[in-house]
Amino acid sequence: MRGPDPRVVLGLHRSRHERRLLTGALDLGVTALDTSTNYLGFRSHQVLARTAGDLLPKFTVSTKVGYFPGPDGTEHSLDPTRLNSAVAEAAKDLGREPDLVLLHNPEHSLRKAVPHHKDVLAAACAALDDAKEKGLCGAWGVASWDPSPVLSLVDLTVPRPSVLMVRAGLLVGARTLDAAETLINAWKLGYGEVWGMSPFGGSTSASVWDRLDPRLFLQDGGRLSRVQAAFRVAYHLPRVGSIAVGTDEPIHLGELVGALAGRVEERTVQEYRKLLRDRSRDHSA
Repeated sequence: MRGPDPRVVLGLHRSRHERRLLTGALDLGVTALDTSTNYLGFRSHQVLARTAGDLLPKFTVSTKVGYFPGPDGTEHSLDPTRLNSAVAEAAKDLGREPDLVLLHNPEHSLRKAVPHHKDVLAAACAALDDAKEKGLCGAWGVASWDPSPVLSLVDLTVPRPSVLMVRAGLLVGARTLDAAETLINAWKLGYGEVWGMSPFGGSTSASVWDRLDPRLFLQDGGRLSRVQAAFRVAYHLPRVGSIAVGTDEPIHLGELVGALAGRVEERTVQEYRKLLRDRSRDHSA
């Protein structure tokens, strides 16, 4: 089954939120922004509205809720009242309702919520579902860095998200990939409803990209750089329709958009997945 055309989402995780980046993104045809309430020291929404309020209507905007300012820095909460308030505050600070709000790393609090963690997750998802019904956001979803703790809690009592965001790419381990795919299937999400994040494991300049040549995974790899190839392959590990990627440089963003023209050799990806699983099995034996 062929999924939708791959899409680049401009992630603002480590971004300086500069206007030139947003205008550069629009010039490249990148019209999706992803941020979070806690980015830029909990100021991301206000800074976006101040520096590029006139540009925001040209983007679809996703944000995340779950982290809050606390007495010792940042704290995580799945309390439905706090989540609902965070969505309302995001809309106020952005000057518009977000198109998508993601429950940010629910596993952070679920590990502490035993034995009632299923009820906690269901209530948090219901809070976002309620925010959507009230018109505070266009849709809601879940962003999970480690989906394994979430996986065992999913049943018909937990509202189904419109989007699941998970780590994607060649540096994601077998256990995380398997958990993500099982969660995707449990929620019956299509490729277009699954987003990837952190496709380079945090840095394109890490030494691993000198040792590993991701162009091996492409039918036409000679046309792309290693970084471009790694980005293109990330859409298949796991299968995602969009990837949120951060940069402050429009030139780098342009290179990633150019990578979408690459064609992935699916058989090579499947062989790689099998190697990952075998290696993981050997290590756990």
